Amino acid sequence: MQNNKKIRINRSVVLQEIQDQSIIFVGLILYALGWTGFLLPNGITTGGVTGIAAIVYFGTKIPVGITYFCINGVLLLLSIKIFGFKFSFRTILNVIIIGSLLSLLQPWIKEPLVKGEPFMNCILGGVLCGTGLGLVFNYKGSTGGTDIIALIINKYRNISIGKGLLICDVIIISSSYFVFQSIEKIVYGLVVMGVTSYTVDMVLSGARQSVQFFIFSDKYAEIADTVIQDVHRGCTILDGVGWYSKKSAKVVVVLAKKNESVTIFRIVKNIDPHAFISQSSVIGVYGEGFLQIK
Repeated sequence: MQNNKKIRINRSVVLQEIQDQSIIFVGLILYALGWTGFLLPNGITTGGVTGIAAIVYFGTKIPVGITYFCINGVLLLLSIKIFGFKFSFRTILNVIIIGSLLSLLQPWIKEPLVKGEPFMNCILGGVLCGTGLGLVFNYKGSTGGTDIIALIINKYRNISIGKGLLICDVIIISSSYFVFQSIEKIVYGLVVMGVTSYTVDMVLSGARQSVQFFIFSDKYAEIADTVIQDVHRGCTILDGVGWYSKKSAKVVVVLAKKNESVTIFRIVKNIDPHAFISQSSVIGVYGEGFLQIK
């Protein structure tokens, strides 16, 4: 019986992994389409490793895909050290996918999808890239490159992923002047940067926001242990009484980040599909693991 339960849980984990990677793949397609369909044909360079690869391409004609793979190879070593191999495995897979998409789409799309409208291409390209990155981040993936740096900043500092990308991208966009000798190109790049970063934060649905869970289940101990082990969030067990049934009950209280909600729901569903869960948004949570009291 115990083995059957483990098999069901393992199958559920595999299905969830496939679902997550499928959504990440959609995000990667949107990102690649935004770059090759709107930005690259207009000679617009933004941030990230893709931006560096574009600058190298316009300066030396080295294909974007080659530069993208080379730079990410170095940064992935840093990712493995900080985030572990599981996260980095996804990143390696995503780097291969996005690099392949860029290599395939760049020769195919010769002209911008919106002709004669560079500013409109900036907006549409930024929205597509930001939406793609947001989907990837929301499901714990990465496209590599400066995304890794942004995630590191977000991990150790109270700075959103979008703002972390801003810091990295400003330096890259400014350096494009040495290739294009054009302030106009830098302005377009900054517009794309702002749109992309804002869209990332919007898609993440306020990743810095916190939520509060009340979980009513007879398997409260197993749920609490799993949340602590997998999500690394503390749990509090409250004593309650169901007033209709007059039976004693245990309530698991969890405070977590909003982007951890999906993981907590999956944990509860795998352990006790019949559990009663209440989730509410919290204006602010201060203390260890959350915001600092200022």
